[in-house]
Amino acid sequence: MCQGKHIGHSGDSSLQDGNTTSRKGFAIDRSQPQTRINSQIRVSPVRVIDPEGKQLGVIPTEEAIARARDFGLDLVEVAPTEKPPVCRIMDFGKYKYEKNKKRAGATHTHQTKTKEIRLRPKTGEHDIDFKVRQARGFLQHKDKVLVSVIFKGREMAHVEEGRRIMESVIAALSDIGKIESPSQQQGKKMSCTISPK
Repeated sequence: MCQGKHIGHSGDSSLQDGNTTSRKGFAIDRSQPQTRINSQIRVSPVRVIDPEGKQLGVIPTEEAIARARDFGLDLVEVAPTEKPPVCRIMDFGKYKYEKNKKRAGATHTHQTKTKEIRLRPKTGEHDIDFKVRQARGFLQHKDKVLVSVIFKGREMAHVEEGRRIMESVIAALSDIGKIESPSQQQGKKMSCTISPK
C-alpha cells in the first residue's frame, strides 16, 4: 500500500493569520484535541464517506475537499490513524454543536462495556449493513465495539477480503466511533476495537 503524501494549500482562505476556520467560519478550539477539516488535512489520498454514509472510495484530498464544497459542507477527518485516513463530508459546525450538546447533557455515568460483532470473509453486504447498524447502537449507548473477522479452514486464503470488510465497517462507524486499537490478526481472527467519540 502506498504511503500518503503531504500536500500544500497555498492561498486557501481557511488558513489566515494562523487561525483555522471551517467553511462557515467556526473557529477551531486549539485547547481541545483537534479534528482536522478541509485544508488542515495534509495527507493525500484519503478514504471518503459522503453525507449519506456512502463510501466514495480513496481519492486525492484536494478532490475530496472540492466534493465537500459541492455539497456545501466540510471535509472532516474522522479516523486519522487509518491508512489511508478516513474523512467524512458533513456540516462541521453542526457536528461540533451536537458533540458539545451531548457532552453537556450527560447527567449520569455509564459503565462502558465491550460488545462484539462477528463477521466472516464471505459475509454478504446485507449482513454487513445489519452488523454495522448493531454496532452503531452499541456506540450510541457509549459501549465499545470489538469488530472481529473470523477465518475458518480455507478462508485463511482470503485474508485481504477479510481486511476489506474490516476497513468498510470501520469507515461506516467513523462518524460516531474512534479506533482504540488498530486492526490486527491473531491466528484465525482479525480484530479491531472501536470506542464511542
